[in-house]
Amino acid sequence: MSSLDPVIHAPNRLKICAMLSTSAELEFKLIKEQLDVSDSVLSKHLKALEVSTYIRLQKRTEFGRQKTWISLTSNGREAFKKHVNALKRIVGIKL
Repeated sequence: MSSLDPVIHAPNRLKICAMLSTSAELEFKLIKEQLDVSDSVLSKHLKALEVSTYIRLQKRTEFGRQKTWISLTSNGREAFKKHVNALKRIVGIKL
């Protein structure tokens, strides 16, 4: 049986991975608004995911403003998939 991933398991990080799993990339501001957290709280969660090589951060300048774009790495997609499967096993959903 797969175990829960302690990096992904934190509720906000789980939500971040879920959001990113359905998109090629998302902008920092959108994730911040969806989670309803401060810049510093989101940055802390993103750093934990980045250190684990689950996400990639890319800064780009658009219309004279620098924006941060976030995407799941292949490692992150696999870790998220395993984590979701572990959660399904816990609640008794057959895979």
